[in-house]
Amino acid sequence: MGNHMKESITGWVFVGIAALLICIFFFYPMIQALILSFQTGKGMNLKFNGLDNYTRLFIDTTFIMAVKNTFIYLLFQVPLMVILALFISVLLNDRNLKFKGFFRTAIFLPCITSLVAYSVVFKYLFAPDGLVNGMLMGLHVIGTPIQWITDPFWAKITIIIAITWRWTGYNMIFYLSGLQNIDSSIYEAARIDGASAIRQFFSITVPLLKPIILFTSITSTIGTLQLFDEVVNITKGGPGNATTTISQYIYNLSFKYSPDFGYAATVSYSIVIMVIILSFIQFKVAGERNG
Repeated sequence: MGNHMKESITGWVFVGIAALLICIFFFYPMIQALILSFQTGKGMNLKFNGLDNYTRLFIDTTFIMAVKNTFIYLLFQVPLMVILALFISVLLNDRNLKFKGFFRTAIFLPCITSLVAYSVVFKYLFAPDGLVNGMLMGLHVIGTPIQWITDPFWAKITIIIAITWRWTGYNMIFYLSGLQNIDSSIYEAARIDGASAIRQFFSITVPLLKPIILFTSITSTIGTLQLFDEVVNITKGGPGNATTTISQYIYNLSFKYSPDFGYAATVSYSIVIMVIILSFIQFKVAGERNG
């Protein structure tokens, strides 16, 4: 009994320390940011102003533009990345494929590279005289260089390409682990019944990977809503505010413009609200399909 009590106390001590650190470094800043979102003032000279910061969101043209840009990235990049990661994972799960370890490592490597370093590399690759334009012109696909960085449309395309390149391998790992847990006899039975590879993919692979697809969709959505490094380092939010994201706008409000920490906290909590709403929709859609 004494040993059991001692082990129980030791366990609670470890759990208690972890819980305390989580409260200090996660929940306390969240609560403070929520309180801050109801305040206004320059620097640290703040006073409560009720819901004024939240009503300001609806008339702030820069915020509306940032939300629009972020959702453009979200609507195009997340489905593209999820589908591409799923497709690549199926190819790399083939038993007959040689050098699988090399291909898996090569595709996963981008997500462990420095955000700043790869963003700078992409900025040079997509420069007017960069490698991408050089290749396209060499293949006679285009006649004049595309302004990937300075044109509003192409700048968004560049950001989407960059984040898809970085995070596709990350999601691929989840799908690979899920595929390796599917009993191969299920596919063998399907082949005996005459099911084609495409039929097997949509009738076996996708249904059995639905929980992982939901997980990667939600995490990718959250990550895209918090997009910051790529935009800051590749386009700096330009031209104008054509590629500015919500997170970059929060940074600008806090450190680039006259510091407005209260309103910056409000914009931060708008991301929280968007994450909750989009996650609920995704859970709802996935639940209805499973039903």
